[in-house]
Amino acid sequence: MTVELDTPPDPFDLLEGARAARTDPERSEAAVLAALQVAPNDRDVRIGAYKFYFYANRLAEAAPHAAWCVRDGARALGLPEDWRRLAPGSVDCTGFPEPRRFLVQSLVAWGWCKARTGEIEDGLAALAKAAEIDPSDGFGAARIAAILAGGAPEEDD
Repeated sequence: MTVELDTPPDPFDLLEGARAARTDPERSEAAVLAALQVAPNDRDVRIGAYKFYFYANRLAEAAPHAAWCVRDGARALGLPEDWRRLAPGSVDCTGFPEPRRFLVQSLVAWGWCKARTGEIEDGLAALAKAAEIDPSDGFGAARIAAILAGGAPEEDD
Protein backbone atom coordinates (compact mmCIF):
# COMPACT_ATOMS: atom_id res chain seq x y z
CA MET A 1 0.00 0.00 0.00
CA THR A 2 1.40 3.37 -1.02
CA VAL A 3 0.82 6.38 1.18
CA GLU A 4 0.93 9.73 -0.55
CA LEU A 5 2.35 12.54 1.51
CA ASP A 6 0.76 15.89 1.19
CA THR A 7 3.33 18.34 -0.05
CA PRO A 8 2.82 21.90 1.05
CA PRO A 9 1.91 24.30 -1.70
CA ASP A 10 4.65 26.48 -3.14
CA PRO A 11 4.32 29.93 -1.55
CA PHE A 12 5.29 31.56 -4.83
CA ASP A 13 2.46 29.82 -6.64
CA LEU A 14 0.16 31.17 -3.96
CA LEU A 15 1.56 34.69 -4.35
CA GLU A 16 1.01 34.43 -8.10
CA GLY A 17 -2.66 34.19 -7.19
CA ALA A 18 -2.38 37.63 -5.63
CA ARG A 19 -0.94 39.06 -8.83
CA ALA A 20 -3.64 37.42 -10.93
CA ALA A 21 -6.35 38.89 -8.76
CA ARG A 22 -5.36 42.56 -8.73
CA THR A 23 -8.89 43.60 -9.52
CA ASP A 24 -10.19 41.35 -6.75
CA PRO A 25 -8.63 42.58 -3.49
CA GLU A 26 -10.29 39.88 -1.38
CA ARG A 27 -8.89 37.13 -3.57
CA SER A 28 -5.48 38.83 -3.61
CA GLU A 29 -5.41 39.09 0.16
CA ALA A 30 -6.43 35.44 0.50
CA ALA A 31 -3.46 34.51 -1.71
CA VAL A 32 -1.08 36.64 0.37
CA LEU A 33 -2.37 35.15 3.61
CA ALA A 34 -2.05 31.62 2.21
CA ALA A 35 1.56 32.29 1.22
CA LEU A 36 2.28 33.67 4.70
CA GLN A 37 0.72 30.57 6.24
CA VAL A 38 2.98 28.28 4.20
CA ALA A 39 6.19 30.32 4.41
CA PRO A 40 6.02 32.98 7.14
CA ASN A 41 9.80 33.30 7.27
CA ASP A 42 10.42 33.66 3.57
CA ARG A 43 11.76 37.06 2.57
CA ASP A 44 10.03 37.15 -0.80
CA VAL A 45 6.69 36.22 0.78
CA ARG A 46 7.10 39.00 3.35
CA ILE A 47 8.02 41.51 0.64
CA GLY A 48 4.94 40.41 -1.31
CA ALA A 49 2.75 40.87 1.77
CA TYR A 50 4.23 44.30 2.45
CA LYS A 51 3.66 45.39 -1.14
CA PHE A 52 0.09 44.12 -1.18
CA TYR A 53 -0.86 46.06 1.93
CA PHE A 54 1.20 49.11 0.96
CA TYR A 55 -0.37 49.45 -2.49
CA ALA A 56 -3.82 48.82 -1.01
CA ASN A 57 -3.09 51.83 1.26
CA ARG A 58 -3.39 49.59 4.30
CA LEU A 59 -0.21 50.88 5.90
CA ALA A 60 -0.94 49.63 9.41
CA GLU A 61 -1.04 46.11 7.96
CA ALA A 62 2.05 46.71 5.80
CA ALA A 63 4.16 47.90 8.75
CA PRO A 64 4.66 44.51 10.48
CA HIS A 65 5.96 43.03 7.23
CA ALA A 66 8.39 45.92 6.78
CA ALA A 67 9.50 45.45 10.41
CA TRP A 68 10.08 41.74 9.73
CA CYS A 69 12.19 42.71 6.71
CA VAL A 70 14.28 45.11 8.82
CA ARG A 71 15.02 42.36 11.34
CA ASP A 72 15.72 39.83 8.58
CA GLY A 73 18.04 42.25 6.78
CA ALA A 74 19.93 42.99 10.00
CA ARG A 75 20.27 39.26 10.78
CA ALA A 76 21.62 38.59 7.29
CA LEU A 77 24.34 41.19 7.88
CA GLY A 78 25.15 40.04 11.42
CA LEU A 79 23.85 43.30 12.87
CA PRO A 80 21.53 43.93 15.83
CA GLU A 81 17.92 43.22 14.91
CA ASP A 82 16.79 46.37 16.73
CA TRP A 83 17.38 49.13 14.19
CA ARG A 84 17.78 51.66 17.00
CA ARG A 85 21.10 50.00 17.88
CA LEU A 86 22.59 50.48 14.42
CA ALA A 87 25.46 52.92 14.60
CA PRO A 88 26.65 55.24 11.84
CA GLY A 89 29.04 53.25 9.70
CA SER A 90 27.66 49.87 10.86
CA VAL A 91 26.12 49.38 7.43
CA ASP A 92 28.62 50.01 4.64
CA CYS A 93 26.42 51.48 1.95
CA THR A 94 29.27 51.99 -0.52
CA GLY A 95 28.07 50.62 -3.82
CA PHE A 96 24.89 49.53 -2.05
CA PRO A 97 25.07 45.76 -2.48
CA GLU A 98 21.73 43.96 -2.13
CA PRO A 99 21.76 42.98 1.57
CA ARG A 100 22.50 46.51 2.71
CA ARG A 101 20.06 48.03 0.24
CA PHE A 102 17.36 45.65 1.52
CA LEU A 103 17.96 46.66 5.13
CA VAL A 104 17.92 50.42 4.49
CA GLN A 105 14.95 50.23 2.12
CA SER A 106 12.99 48.14 4.65
CA LEU A 107 13.76 50.65 7.40
CA VAL A 108 12.55 53.51 5.21
CA ALA A 109 9.40 51.53 4.38
CA TRP A 110 8.70 50.84 8.05
CA GLY A 111 9.32 54.47 8.96
CA TRP A 112 6.96 55.67 6.25
CA CYS A 113 4.21 53.29 7.36
CA LYS A 114 4.55 54.27 11.00
CA ALA A 115 4.56 58.00 10.26
CA ARG A 116 1.59 57.80 7.91
CA THR A 117 -0.46 55.80 10.42
CA GLY A 118 -0.05 58.44 13.11
CA GLU A 119 3.04 57.13 14.86
CA ILE A 120 5.01 60.13 13.65
CA GLU A 121 7.73 59.97 16.28
CA ASP A 122 8.57 56.31 15.57
CA GLY A 123 8.41 56.88 11.83
CA LEU A 124 10.66 59.93 11.91
CA ALA A 125 13.14 58.11 14.19
CA ALA A 126 13.36 55.21 11.72
CA LEU A 127 13.81 57.56 8.78
CA ALA A 128 16.50 59.49 10.67
CA LYS A 129 18.29 56.22 11.43
CA ALA A 130 18.11 55.19 7.76
CA ALA A 131 19.62 58.55 6.75
CA GLU A 132 22.26 58.19 9.47
CA ILE A 133 23.43 54.74 8.37
CA ASP A 134 23.27 55.69 4.69
CA PRO A 135 24.92 59.12 4.42
CA SER A 136 24.35 59.13 0.65
CA ASP A 137 20.60 58.93 1.45
CA GLY A 138 20.01 56.64 -1.50
CA PHE A 139 16.39 56.04 -0.56
CA GLY A 140 15.61 59.64 0.35
CA ALA A 141 14.99 58.97 4.04
CA ALA A 142 16.09 62.46 5.12
CA ARG A 143 13.97 64.08 2.43
CA ILE A 144 10.92 61.99 3.35
CA ALA A 145 11.42 62.81 7.04
CA ALA A 146 11.60 66.52 6.26
CA ILE A 147 8.36 66.35 4.29
CA LEU A 148 6.58 64.34 7.00
CA ALA A 149 7.84 66.72 9.67
CA GLY A 150 6.29 69.58 7.71
CA GLY A 151 9.52 71.21 6.68
CA ALA A 152 10.79 71.91 3.24
CA PRO A 153 13.41 69.44 2.04
CA GLU A 154 16.90 70.85 1.93
CA GLU A 155 18.17 71.52 -1.55
CA ASP A 156 21.72 70.72 -2.57
CA ASP A 157 23.74 73.72 -3.69
